[in-house]
Amino acid sequence: MMAAAMTTIRTVLTAALLGLALSAGNAMAESVRFYGYATDLDSGKYLYTELHEQQVESGQVQTATITYFDASGRQVSKKTLDYRQNRTIPLFREEIPDQGYVEGIRAVSAGSLDLLKITREKGDQSRPLAIPKGVVAADSGFNHLIQDNLPKLLAGETVQFHLVVAGKLDAYHFRAKRVGDASFEGAPAALLRVEPDSLLRLLVDPLDLVYDPVSRRLLEYRGVSNILDPATSKVYKRVRISYSAKPPAEAKAPGLSSAP
Repeated sequence: MMAAAMTTIRTVLTAALLGLALSAGNAMAESVRFYGYATDLDSGKYLYTELHEQQVESGQVQTATITYFDASGRQVSKKTLDYRQNRTIPLFREEIPDQGYVEGIRAVSAGSLDLLKITREKGDQSRPLAIPKGVVAADSGFNHLIQDNLPKLLAGETVQFHLVVAGKLDAYHFRAKRVGDASFEGAPAALLRVEPDSLLRLLVDPLDLVYDPVSRRLLEYRGVSNILDPATSKVYKRVRISYSAKPPAEAKAPGLSSAP
């Protein structure tokens, strides 16, 4: 039971980070489209592609869609997000048809969230959750939390926060800190680590994130995935997701030159 819970926490934290890599500073409304490219961290095998489509106004993401395609180019999951009410706690809905799974946040009020979870095995398990006190993020709003706190992280401070995990209908305490320097496409970058701010970190592997210290863009992610390996029906445990300018030849998704 504990192992299953830890896998769910890691999976949803992964979803919170994957690919919302928009740089700050856009002055007018625009549509932004970019990709993430996932490979196995150990073998280098190509796994899947993320397609991000965002509506941005005055440098802030208003709404977004993330669509996931496996290595063959088949769509396997889709998520819609709405940040207009809360930058770090977006309304969202993710559907994974092959698993008969749906999760999300349907409403955000002054003191609570309406969490959504539907599975084939247990049906609708949705329920309200009191918003924890302090810094709170949910799903892909976590990237905004990191961007907002990047100056503190670059200065060596540790940022503590609660992450709302819709898949567990609960919230957990995490922390982020800078652990070193990195390089991405020939430019200097900052290496951050995210882990539970409790003894759970003895059971849950940390996530390593590479950020551009100037634009505050997420450049690379290393850790557990939120996408299932069709060979095992379990999440990929060690992936590298790159938000590089040029797609790898193996990537297949709408709009890519390598797509069929």
